[in-house]
Amino acid sequence: MAEDRRKEIVRHLSEDDLDRLLAETDDDKISKRLTFVKRLYKGATLEDAADDVGRSSGTATRWARRWNEGGLGLLTPNFGGGRPPKLDEDEQDELIERLRDGQPWKSQEVQHLLSEKFDAEYHPHYLGTFLRDLGLSYAKPRPKRPHQPENPDEILEERVDDALDEDDQPHNKRAGDDGEGWVVDEDVCTDGGTVIGFFDASQPQPYDNSRRVWYVDDPHVERPLVKTEDSAVGFYAPNGESLVTFTEDETKERICEVLELIREQNPGKRILLVLDKHGSHIYEYTRKRAHQLGIDLIFLPSGSPHLNPIEKVWDYLKWTMCPIIVENEGEFKILVKDVFERITRRISYAQSWCEKFLDLQKLS
Repeated sequence: MAEDRRKEIVRHLSEDDLDRLLAETDDDKISKRLTFVKRLYKGATLEDAADDVGRSSGTATRWARRWNEGGLGLLTPNFGGGRPPKLDEDEQDELIERLRDGQPWKSQEVQHLLSEKFDAEYHPHYLGTFLRDLGLSYAKPRPKRPHQPENPDEILEERVDDALDEDDQPHNKRAGDDGEGWVVDEDVCTDGGTVIGFFDASQPQPYDNSRRVWYVDDPHVERPLVKTEDSAVGFYAPNGESLVTFTEDETKERICEVLELIREQNPGKRILLVLDKHGSHIYEYTRKRAHQLGIDLIFLPSGSPHLNPIEKVWDYLKWTMCPIIVENEGEFKILVKDVFERITRRISYAQSWCEKFLDLQKLS
C-alpha cells in the first residue's frame, strides 16, 4: 500500500486561474501538470494526484517541488522549442526505479547504466544537476552493520524491561551455566535505589591527524607523539558516580576488576550496566562476578553501538583532548580521567536514552 503523503503546495495561482489555463491549453503535457496541481489544491495526496494523470509517485514529487519553487514557469517549460530531453518522463521514472533498486551508486556507475539501458550520455559536470532534478541526494553512505538486527531498539527495550523486573533468578545467569556461585556478596547492599550506567572500552590518543592546525609555512608535526597501548575502560552513570581507568588488556579478569571499582564508587545501590557483547563481557566468569557485585548486565543488540550513550562521551573526549599537548603517557592518562570526569558531570548524553528505554516507576 502506498504511503498517504500529503504535500504542502504553494498557491501561485488561484483555482479560477488554473481552470482558465486548463480551458485554454491544447497541450496534453501542460494539461496534465495543471490538473495535478489542481488536485493538490483540493487536498489530494501526491500518489492520488499522480494516478489521476497517469504518472508515477516519483514524477509527482518532482512536479510538486518544481511548482513550489517556480510556479507555472518551472513546472511547464517550453515544450515547443529547444532540444528535447534525452530521457522522457517514462524513462526518467524507469531510471529512478533502477537506481532505487541498486542504491547507492557512484557517478561512473550511473553513467554506465544510462549508456547501457537508455543509450544516453550526460556530461560529468551536468550529471549531478540532472540527478538532483530527479530528486536524488548526494552524500556519504552510512555503513550498515551486517549483524545488526532489524529492530535493535525493540530488542534493547525488552532487555531493559527484563532487567527491571526483579525475580528470584539471577539476571545474568544463562541456561547451561554452572549452578554454583550465583550469590550476591555478603558485604554488597543493593536496596538503596538503582544506578543506570553505560560501560565501554576505548583507546583515545593525544593527537588527531585529521584536525586542522595553524602554521606559517610547514604543516608537518615534528614533536614526538605520546602514545599509550593501554585501554581506557569507562563507566558513565548519569545518576551515579562515573569513572574511567586504564587496563593493560580487556580480558575477563581485567573487566571484573573494573566492575569491582564501579561497585566501590556506587555503594548501597543496585546497578544496571548497559554494555556491548564483547567476548570478555558475555563470558560466564564476568556475568557471575557482576551478579556477586549486585550488577545486572544489559547487553546491547549485536552491531548497535549507537544505542550506548558512552560512545558519545568518547567522541567528545577525543575531540576535546586532541589539541592538548602532553609530555608523557602518565600525564596523558591523568588528563583522560580529568576530562572524562568533567564531561560526564556536565553533559547528559543519556537523557534521550533514558526517556526512551527506562520505566522510571520501576527504576525508583
